[in-house]
Amino acid sequence: MSAEEGLFDNILLAVAEKHRGGVPEFLGTLASFLRRKTDFFTGAKQAEWEKMLLDVFNKESKLAVAAHAEKQKSRDAAQKKKEEKERAEREARQKEIDDNKICDITDEEAAAIIKEEEDKKRQQLLDGAGGEPAPPNLNELSKPIESVDDESEKAEVGKLKPNAGNGATLDKYTWTQTLQEVELKIPFNVTFALRARDLVVSIGKKTLKVGLKGQEPIIDGELCGEVKQEESVWVLQDSKTVMITLDKINKMNWWSRLVTTDPEISTRKINPEPSKLSDLDGETRSMVEKMMFDQRQKEMGLPTSEDRKKQDILEKFKQQHPEMDFSKCKFN
Repeated sequence: MSAEEGLFDNILLAVAEKHRGGVPEFLGTLASFLRRKTDFFTGAKQAEWEKMLLDVFNKESKLAVAAHAEKQKSRDAAQKKKEEKERAEREARQKEIDDNKICDITDEEAAAIIKEEEDKKRQQLLDGAGGEPAPPNLNELSKPIESVDDESEKAEVGKLKPNAGNGATLDKYTWTQTLQEVELKIPFNVTFALRARDLVVSIGKKTLKVGLKGQEPIIDGELCGEVKQEESVWVLQDSKTVMITLDKINKMNWWSRLVTTDPEISTRKINPEPSKLSDLDGETRSMVEKMMFDQRQKEMGLPTSEDRKKQDILEKFKQQHPEMDFSKCKFN
């Protein structure tokens, strides 16, 4: 179509939209215009203007039929191409079915297969990671006590000096403690973000197991003391570090190690923060203070609170029975 051919399209479309009667009414308007404003009907014989109209409409009819045929041909070709593609896909699928390569499955089965494939790929990542924790700074590792000033502390030589959290910093993990609980931190040396389902964390009353699925566990042993399972929790921090809080059952003792296979720390070197005592209830605080007093008394070779109590009882008994000889009475 030439540019001149469509020159008046906008005008004619605007005029045509005014004719609710459609094409007949529109053609009537054109004929009325020719009748009123030209000598189209009177300037020539009827046969001549009729032939002119037929020639014009026949020409446009042929063009319209040809364009329609071309469009239909394109639509038929597109439909044929689509049908051939669908047929090829059906044939390929049928061939796979015939070769027992795939089978019809439900949406649930498809989801299970996809999950299985994802788990396999993730396990490959875990296998590649090796399940090893991130190496700590060697300068931060807990060191053995090499010498002591007090003869009463000779037994502490060789034991680890407690870290700032009254626990130990080992090559694979770090643990700290208060009288109430133990906190454990295990950083994993992986190149991807861990998820909870990638981990094995099992907290028993007297046991602990931690590691990556399918790998040798980092910790798998008997705890130094019993814990409350329902109050002990673990979380995955920063997608690479496992944090575990163990709630002690016996809240009067310091742990000398996390699990029985760990090196022992010197509990005599533990220095609990005084401010922490204020967090305890009255009865517990009194017992802790008594334990700390007795420990200091023993270190200085002085009588403990229990020894003092026995001495006081003996002194009262002496006063009540002056006739008796207590010169050979000794405390064990």
